[in-house]
Amino acid sequence: MERSRPLLDRRRLLKGAALAAVPYTLLPEVRVWAAPQPVHQPSAEWQPATPSNYTASDRPSSYRVDRVIIHVTQTDYTGALAIFRDPAKKVSAHYVVRSADGHIAQCVREADIAWHAGNWGYNTRSIGIEHEGWVDKPAYFTEALYGQSAKLTAEICRRYGIPRDRGHIIGHAEVPGTDHTDPGPYWNWARYMRMVELA
Repeated sequence: MERSRPLLDRRRLLKGAALAAVPYTLLPEVRVWAAPQPVHQPSAEWQPATPSNYTASDRPSSYRVDRVIIHVTQTDYTGALAIFRDPAKKVSAHYVVRSADGHIAQCVREADIAWHAGNWGYNTRSIGIEHEGWVDKPAYFTEALYGQSAKLTAEICRRYGIPRDRGHIIGHAEVPGTDHTDPGPYWNWARYMRMVELA
């Protein structure tokens, strides 16, 4: 004759039935761990550069971040993203801003060191923002580009306690030792800095 199931199993069965009757909202929340997203800017689209074009780091623990460097791509938006994905290019920036609508792509985590300034010391302590366009074609510097870039710069400054002034928000041409001229003579610094201040 088959023995009846132990009492312990019956208790488990009754406990399971009782739990099934509890409304879902009263059950404890189950948290599923997920890897942190690499994007620091909520409005940015993640378009990663190849790891061959930047240095992995843990900023601001490894290096203090105290500068934002403004660049102009000298190519179109998709061309800039393609360059950052090409391991042979040895260049990257943290962000690229599109001219037509101000759309932002993030290509390197802010914790990592993008290779954008042509000066290792400045690379370690800065966030690089590329802007679609050419230094001699001011039509690329649209209201949308200025507006979204200014918001991005203001948020970076808030994150790291960077003063919103021209001593800390600089052009690539102002980096010691550079041979670059961007953002060039048509970049409206007065307008841009007002927008950063108000963002």
